[in-house]
Amino acid sequence: MAFNSISLPKHSLPPSLPSINPKCPSSQIIPILSQSSQSQFYGVKLSTTSSSVSVPAIPSLRTSIFAKVSKGQVPPSFTLKDQEGRNVSLSKFKGKPVVLYFYPADESPGCTKQACAFRDSYEKFKKAGAEVVGISGDDTESHKAFAKKYRLPYTLLSDEGNKVRKEWGVPADLFGTLAGRETYVLDRNGVVKLVYNNQFQPEKHIDETLNLLQSL
Repeated sequence: MAFNSISLPKHSLPPSLPSINPKCPSSQIIPILSQSSQSQFYGVKLSTTSSSVSVPAIPSLRTSIFAKVSKGQVPPSFTLKDQEGRNVSLSKFKGKPVVLYFYPADESPGCTKQACAFRDSYEKFKKAGAEVVGISGDDTESHKAFAKKYRLPYTLLSDEGNKVRKEWGVPADLFGTLAGRETYVLDRNGVVKLVYNNQFQPEKHIDETLNLLQSL
């Protein structure tokens, strides 16, 4: 059987169809904002083609959002060295409220703002009968220099190797690339009454913490 060939004109597409710019990327970053108390920010990259849309697997997402220690729990105890090299146990504070905050590192901009915010409100915390304790993975010498430079009147504990951070399940940010900044308020019996993630606004939670302490 013979087939006749058909020739299409060179300009067979309507002139009104949009042209495709080969320089434009076919993927885009779509930010997702969580309004939970965790205050996390994430972006999921969607790679699109003419026939499919793929979302990369994020196996660690769950562990980077949810902390092991939560409201109503008694957290694991610990003994760490303070900025003077003295051993300090969590049980030492039993009988009074404790504001215990994990922070990424001494001298970083966010951590300095947070530390100074606690310093500036320290008398209010004392009036509420509470102790303020900061914890990071820095060594005791780093803590000592940090406390001296910014005149921090409260305890800084050295969690070298981040053992306590891991035991408490302090969530990391940005898919585990950024150490978490988490504040825990414990009552006189050592029970957690507030868990507050303040990664992106490190000095903004002081008033909320004080209001809670006044109700304990």
